[in-house]
Amino acid sequence: MKQVLIIDETPLFRDYVKDKLSTDKIVVETALNRYDGAKKMHSILPDLLILDATFSFEELLDFLVRKAANPNTSKIPVILSGPVLEHGQIAQLAPFRIVKYFNKPIKIDVFFDTIGQLLQTSITIDTTPCILEIHVNNNIIFIEISQGLNREKITLLRYRISELISANKITAPKIVLMMSALSLSFVDGMNLELLFKNILADPRVRDKNVKVLTFDKYTKQLLAGHAEFSGIETSTDVSSFIRDVVPKTQDVYDTAELTSIHLLSSTEEKDEGSVQMRFKSDIVQSDESELDAGVDMFIKVAIIDDDSITRAVLKKAFSAINARSELFENSADFLAVIKSKMYDVVVLDILMPGLNGFDTLTALKDLEHPPVVIVYSSVSNRESVVQALSLGAKSYLIKPLKPEAVVEKAQELLGLSRNVG
Repeated sequence: MKQVLIIDETPLFRDYVKDKLSTDKIVVETALNRYDGAKKMHSILPDLLILDATFSFEELLDFLVRKAANPNTSKIPVILSGPVLEHGQIAQLAPFRIVKYFNKPIKIDVFFDTIGQLLQTSITIDTTPCILEIHVNNNIIFIEISQGLNREKITLLRYRISELISANKITAPKIVLMMSALSLSFVDGMNLELLFKNILADPRVRDKNVKVLTFDKYTKQLLAGHAEFSGIETSTDVSSFIRDVVPKTQDVYDTAELTSIHLLSSTEEKDEGSVQMRFKSDIVQSDESELDAGVDMFIKVAIIDDDSITRAVLKKAFSAINARSELFENSADFLAVIKSKMYDVVVLDILMPGLNGFDTLTALKDLEHPPVVIVYSSVSNRESVVQALSLGAKSYLIKPLKPEAVVEKAQELLGLSRNVG
């Protein structure tokens, strides 16, 4: 059986992922911090490490360096999650077998799809169309569900409710569930029971503080027939119970105004949470962020040289540090794409047909975030070296220096030398 180690200080996300993977027959071990995680990683040698980077970037690098130094753990693939990374940090993490970096909150269906591909196993995801929105207004948690009941989102809801209660320091949480657009039947019974069980799963939530807006007869019958849900109140008019859940001190007396204030607005949340309630399938392509699919952790290299053999040997050398190289036989082709693509490193020849290396360096100076440029050329006169460095090149290496030396210089300039030495 496949085995996964999760290192995450956040119990809600850690427990959710463990429960989900366990249902698909994947053995899951968890660790509370990187120290506990390092011990377990060395003892169980998991097929995959999922690491939430809640600590500093330097501490993360130190953990990964130690992992890479041990031949037993160096080849374990890693999925990282955490805050948005700076561009330079991605290059620093690239050599450490990190498959994806997910910014929180995570789009969970994409996350599990990545895990399934890595472990070469099927992880079941409910694809039932479902829009589930949740927000907090003055310590009231509003949940709206439409289209259908999706078991993944219903399960996520349990953890999201707990996150919101803790983040907003709500002592007596009140929940308004709006599902007036849903028409259900007995085939939805299991999912409907799961929904209410998950809403009440946090011991801080009491059934008498849960109100449901619904026109659906089956929902009302199910609630009436379950003793554990007996305190949950239903209504076809949200204004009939909105007064019961809003703060008594709020100076608004018009019911319609009060309802609008609470249903349509959200007070500031203290925490975005670990996961998104919207899946990749819910979002039209134009609204989808590239970050939602996870950041591929590799160094991006552009190699510009009119000699095909030089391009090939440099590409092979860079692949040893998890770099992906794009090859250009002339500067014109490279400059045609540089405004739409970002590279960490550019390896540049000086003497080429058409635009030469100096022309390329001049053009790169206009970029907002110019890459690290290493000149790799047979031209060795002092004037050319000085000119290249004055135009922004970070290093000037003379052919036929070994390609591995070019890679080492790139690592040094990117600040990777201590990490992958």
